Amino acid sequence: MKITSLTPNFEVSDIRKTVQFYQDILDFKLVMAVSATQDEIETSLLENKAYKFAIMQRDEVTFMFEVKDTYLGGMDSFKTKTIGASVSFYMQIDGIDDFYELIKSKKLKPSELKTMWYGMREFYIQDINGYVLGFAEKIE
Repeated sequence: MKITSLTPNFEVSDIRKTVQFYQDILDFKLVMAVSATQDEIETSLLENKAYKFAIMQRDEVTFMFEVKDTYLGGMDSFKTKTIGASVSFYMQIDGIDDFYELIKSKKLKPSELKTMWYGMREFYIQDINGYVLGFAEKIE
């Protein structure tokens, strides 16, 4: 067996707002979205239309976003789960210093940019749904 990728699926309250955050703040691109009626797949969000699911990608990182009623589907044991999680999503990037300044310029409140004892320079932000996103660059 070989695992070839990992694509987190985030439970979110609003697909449109989430897609806008990841596009505007982190420069992710919308790959596809599923309408609330679940009868159409689109590659851009249309005005005045509700969505239940979206896939976004930037470089080698892909995320899925899904509203609660479809996210939980048949998983009855998770019905009381709240949005957000006790995990962080740690991404390695090139150009951490410039990216950190860009994030600050977008009026987000990132954690302090730190050089860690294990050889990474990193910081964290929280997305609009409460998920923690970490960004790091290996120090040469």
